[in-house]
Amino acid sequence: MPRLWNETIDAHRHDVREAILDATWQLVTERGLLSVTMSQIAESTGIGRATLYKYFPNVEAVLLAHHRRHVEAHLARFAEISTGPGEPAERLKAALTAYAMICHHRERHGSQELSALLHRDEHVAGAEQRVRQVFTDILEEARAVGGVRDDVASSELAGFCLHALAAAATLTSEAAVRRLVALTLAGLDPT
Repeated sequence: MPRLWNETIDAHRHDVREAILDATWQLVTERGLLSVTMSQIAESTGIGRATLYKYFPNVEAVLLAHHRRHVEAHLARFAEISTGPGEPAERLKAALTAYAMICHHRERHGSQELSALLHRDEHVAGAEQRVRQVFTDILEEARAVGGVRDDVASSELAGFCLHALAAAATLTSEAAVRRLVALTLAGLDPT
């Protein structure tokens, strides 16, 4: 087959897959995890059930794929922040803020049962390790210019930051999240 034909087919498959992921997430947030069927997803997406089953075997697989896409977007954002312009201290604050906001908003999207389903997958552990490495790298850069305390290893400080900022999930406002980030940064201060 000509290359253009293959690219067109691949683009179509990608678009259908994305539509399935988006429609499923919308249905689950509206109706709840246990109320969504493959038939509803197919209808909402505008495709036949047989076509849907060519992409995903069940609702859980669709949700896990949606979550992986979501996590990859966050990881791309962290990578962009960590290697972007600006002083290490600025990038560290931006990364801490982004992570805290993710934690804060994550608890407002879906039920506990949905969260349990999505966060038990092995890709979450890999993603957490990648986030930890991004924080470790930024902390190393900030330490090199005297912007972060040097009495604790950067990998330990990264763990401290991640655990401290996970508390953002329980906070009721973004202003409170920003205060948590400031408190975390104070714990990193070299003075």
